[in-house]
Amino acid sequence: MDCRIKKIAVTNTRKNLLIKKNVIMKYFLISLSVLTFHFSIAQEEKPKDSIKVTELKEVVVLSKKKSIEQKADRTIFDFSEQEYLNSGSVMEGLKKLPGLIVSDVAGMMYQGKQLEVFMDGRPLNIYSNELTAYLESLPANSIEKVEIITQPGAEFPATSGGAIINIVTSKNAKKYLSATYSNGYSYTKYDKSRHRFNNSLLVNAKNKWFGWQVQLGQNFNQGYQRTNFQNETTVLSKNTTDRENRFYFFKTGLKFDLKKDRFLVNYDFTTSNNNALVDASGFGFETSDKSKNKLNRNDVALNYQKRFDDVTKKLDFRFNMNSVVNNFDLTNRISGNSVLDNGYNQLFYQFKTDYSQEFSFLEKTKFSTGVLADKLEFEAQNSGTTNLDYQRTTLAAYSEFQSSYKKFDFILGGRLESYNIDGNTDTDELIPFNQTRFFPNASIQYNLIPQVFVNANYNKKISLPNTSALNPNNTNYQNPNVSFFGNPNLEPTIFDNYEFKISAFEYFFIGYSRSDANNQVMNRIITDGDGAASVSENIPQITIHNFNLGLPVPYMLFTKGLKETLKFDFNPDEINFLYLYVGHQKHILPDVNGKGLWFFNAMSQIVLPSKIKFTANYNTSSTGGNYYYYENRVPFSQQFDVTFAKKFLDNNLSVSVYCNDIFNTNKQGFNALGTNLIYESKNDSRRVGITLNYKIPTKNKLAKEEGNILNNDKKEDQPAIGN
Repeated sequence: MDCRIKKIAVTNTRKNLLIKKNVIMKYFLISLSVLTFHFSIAQEEKPKDSIKVTELKEVVVLSKKKSIEQKADRTIFDFSEQEYLNSGSVMEGLKKLPGLIVSDVAGMMYQGKQLEVFMDGRPLNIYSNELTAYLESLPANSIEKVEIITQPGAEFPATSGGAIINIVTSKNAKKYLSATYSNGYSYTKYDKSRHRFNNSLLVNAKNKWFGWQVQLGQNFNQGYQRTNFQNETTVLSKNTTDRENRFYFFKTGLKFDLKKDRFLVNYDFTTSNNNALVDASGFGFETSDKSKNKLNRNDVALNYQKRFDDVTKKLDFRFNMNSVVNNFDLTNRISGNSVLDNGYNQLFYQFKTDYSQEFSFLEKTKFSTGVLADKLEFEAQNSGTTNLDYQRTTLAAYSEFQSSYKKFDFILGGRLESYNIDGNTDTDELIPFNQTRFFPNASIQYNLIPQVFVNANYNKKISLPNTSALNPNNTNYQNPNVSFFGNPNLEPTIFDNYEFKISAFEYFFIGYSRSDANNQVMNRIITDGDGAASVSENIPQITIHNFNLGLPVPYMLFTKGLKETLKFDFNPDEINFLYLYVGHQKHILPDVNGKGLWFFNAMSQIVLPSKIKFTANYNTSSTGGNYYYYENRVPFSQQFDVTFAKKFLDNNLSVSVYCNDIFNTNKQGFNALGTNLIYESKNDSRRVGITLNYKIPTKNKLAKEEGNILNNDKKEDQPAIGN
């Protein structure tokens, strides 16, 4: 585990004053059932006349990475040092995060909010099946951390809707040549043996004027899935899919220091080739098909950071361009005839500038402002015919004030966005959307006692229908009884988001949030004669209530009691503890008398002899509740995972052995509300594997770490996602 070293001169007198404060805080929190394990050393206070004041020499204090950080607007999960998260693919790691749900029918949500996916501060602009395949192909040991921003402020795009997930792949550049090699392998066996393996290499270096960083890797994975779609008496579609995916990525960053200013250049390239054999049968048909799906993504970012004599002033200019090319082909394995021939081309351009400055108003006030212009061009084809031509232009400006007064922190901001959206399909014109809207946000935080905060937040956001939902022929698979298609008549969704949260020591939190959505875009299943279709449509009004609780419990509380626990100096990533998460979501929809759903996660860490770290993770949910227009028949992503990890060679080599879904319970099953249709699916989720991470040792181990090169939006305390 990487360490940042701080040198602090302290005296015994100051130490005992801190001890007194920490003991009071601990007893207060425990009386409220807030169990944390991030306190400083607590000891019995000595009488004043017994204290011998001695000036100590410099003391070295090690600051460890935290597995989970709770901040006012976001939750940060460290992947780099958490073996139970970084074994396998990024998608497998995301599914283990407490509060995050990934489903076949409703996409990706966190604490009841739809997630827009960013990578290294920039929007991926990939949706639907392509996004799932992309995240399944990216190895989890190639990323640094995941940030989930539940309350995006004015600096973030208003089109983020409910929440943002930012996957940070970049590492810290150091003032010397360094390299990290990562490797992973996993195995599963259902009808036959299937394998997955990945390799990645990170190399970086810098000097006084120039820095560079290169990250490259590959992933090969085989997977299996079976699905069943039926009504009470008839099987409409029963499918088995045998997949084989190959994924390659290359990321590079260049940094030039120009006196106080800085210029950064980033280039990312990813490519994937996904092949599958699909056998399907149902009422009146039987097919054997094969599919080929190839996706190429290029991303270029230029960032100029202007700095001033006044270090509180910052001016940034950024240009970003990315392109995505996707081709999908489905053919009959027996006849060789083409079943589907789909593809799309996408170009995205963005320019933004941000300025910030601090003032001595109240105790401290920060003013931020910025402007943005972007354009998205999308064209989809089916068998050589253009079936969706889409253009979107966005102009935006924002201002935000952050201020502190005594124990209060305030944020007040607003964002103005103007949209010009038009396009057509091969059958109809898209509904034009030419509007200018204002999106306010406000937040207040009260420091109840040291390291205990009370937060209240509000923001208004918008979600524009993505091209996947608009495309009338966006399917990657169909058969005579089941069809999948988008809706070119969709309109944007407007959200009013409210949140109240109490957090303590970055690990404990309890919160309630509510989202009111007008014209929510939702996927629904409808009956069509003897078949069924999955369609996208606007729901006039949806309200989502969400309750969440995260509670850490150190095991020594049960073995040594409260008094001894209070005396112990905890490093939360190196002790035996249990972390509990409980969430409750209820979706209130028109004409649906549904029930809420409870979600549970338990993660236990035990440090065994020889510093072997054992981690067990369990996820489940209640059944019978409605998840939008679906009622779950079985728990969401119910599975039990275990990981054994140990470090060797002066902690440069990390080895982890894991088994995911030991009891093979991870499956999905839904009733489509308003119909008699039942959907079921099962993946080859039970798998065993091993992961290696090797940091090439250097002579200068205490060299100062610099900011990320691959992530050009890093800020001092709170990395920004960009607009």
